[in-house]
Amino acid sequence: MPDVLARQAAAQLRASFDDYNRRFRAVTQRARGRFERREWLQMQADLVERIELYDLCVAEASEALLATLRDRAGERRLWTRIKPAFEAEIAGLLDGELYQTYYNTLTRRFFKTRGVDADIEFVALRIEPTDRITHPVARHSYSVGDSLADSLDRLLEDYPFDVPYANRRDDAEALAEDLERRLAHWGERPIRAIEMLETVFYRERRAYLVGRIFGAERYAPIVIALCHCPDGGIGVDAALTERDDVAVLFGITRSYFLADFETVGDAVVFLKTLLPRKAVDEWYAMLGRLKQAKTERYRHFFRHFEQSPEVFVHAPGAKGMVMAVFTLPDYPLVFKVIRDVFAPPKTVRRQDVLAKYQLVFKHDRAGRLIDAQEFRHLRFPRSRFAPAVLEELLGGCRESVVADGDDVVLLHCYVERRLRPLNLLVTEDAAQEARRAILDYGQAIKDLAMCNVFPGDLLLKNFGVTRHGRAIFYDYDELCLVAECRFRELPTPSNEDEEMHHGAWFHVDEHDVFPEQFPVFLGLKADDRAALIAAHGEIFRADWWRGLQDRFRRGDPPEIAPYPAALRLRAN
Repeated sequence: MPDVLARQAAAQLRASFDDYNRRFRAVTQRARGRFERREWLQMQADLVERIELYDLCVAEASEALLATLRDRAGERRLWTRIKPAFEAEIAGLLDGELYQTYYNTLTRRFFKTRGVDADIEFVALRIEPTDRITHPVARHSYSVGDSLADSLDRLLEDYPFDVPYANRRDDAEALAEDLERRLAHWGERPIRAIEMLETVFYRERRAYLVGRIFGAERYAPIVIALCHCPDGGIGVDAALTERDDVAVLFGITRSYFLADFETVGDAVVFLKTLLPRKAVDEWYAMLGRLKQAKTERYRHFFRHFEQSPEVFVHAPGAKGMVMAVFTLPDYPLVFKVIRDVFAPPKTVRRQDVLAKYQLVFKHDRAGRLIDAQEFRHLRFPRSRFAPAVLEELLGGCRESVVADGDDVVLLHCYVERRLRPLNLLVTEDAAQEARRAILDYGQAIKDLAMCNVFPGDLLLKNFGVTRHGRAIFYDYDELCLVAECRFRELPTPSNEDEEMHHGAWFHVDEHDVFPEQFPVFLGLKADDRAALIAAHGEIFRADWWRGLQDRFRRGDPPEIAPYPAALRLRAN
């Protein structure tokens, strides 16, 4: 009888994931229609619905299992038999890893597991699961003859929309001319073949065709961006072939794509060939498979952790008043733990911080907010923490960290990619590099503002710089929506007493913001501050921010192109 019950539970678990996957794809499949009808707000709502779907399905599965297992639901001995029964259920499935992650989520909900329980969980820290996948993802292939434009015209024809192309042939010719010019160093007839995923990627106001181009001796990624033309119809906006540009498009500071794949692992295998240095967990995240992304990040980190002798140390940069932040020096992640008490002048509470991270998780990140993954019950040996880090965690983060014998358990933390703190770059790097970073910092504030995000605390220490030189905001405790702020000009003193008054002599409400004060507190050298104001002076004017608020109220937010303007074929 117990084995029958185990098999019944295993079959129920597989059916539950199949249902989740069907619902996930149903939401994703709306993207084409959203793009065709320009339903940008609805597309963003779909993205949030898809993010929330996993926990919803896990909750439904938990209730169903409780009804099946009754008083034996918490019996570990039974789950040691459910596990092999479930493994048999999913044997041979290409996306078996996704099923296993779903199973693990449920066992952890039932048993409140701290660390890893290999008897009832699937644990495979020493393998790269996609290495076993040889199934080819669905794609279109084109052999390029004498006319690249003809091949590109056929390519575009294979991706029809209910809204027709404005001028497909002109786009194909313009795209061919652009690619031949940029790839002239590949030799005569630089492109000999093209291979494109059948699946179209959607995000914000664009659709993307993703694939590879092959020359006689080399290959490169190609991403063709499609958008709506002002006069109607769909047109080719840009083509990305440089890996750095493609990496930014698929980067950790962007929202997830809506891209419908029947199976996911084979798509990840293909995508890895476009950017070999990009971690597999980030590809799963970009496709919206967020739990699998966490599993892969955990797998890769602990494989490294077991081989590395290094201990956790404080992350470079200024000490945070809200978060304790630590890292392994030889691994590009940071761990962020909420402190029990926040130093003045911070007035936010723990639940406020949690809410800010949820906002970022579900909001358009505009390429300027880093993706942070939330982890619970991570277990590490005490010996792997530097004394100063251990003292800080056990002394000031007791709501999030506990000691358990020779181990330390992180009850709750955020894990994100480590960036170079902007304040350190500005003081440590050459003047030219510092100036470039400062100017991109100004652009980052603009980009965030145009997606309705106000960072709150604009100090340089709250921004990091990627290897591509992009300034990224990563301190979320004071972040809010632009629409929630009241942007004001500084009042003019009416007498000497007001002018000489220490501090603000006028009333300031909680949501009041005075943009002209921003440059005063940045600590920049005079020439850097002048360059920042010359390039991005509008962000220091209250009327610019109020103008953005008017656009948000009208439902006409500005658009932020996710690639350089120089890559655009023409003004669409």
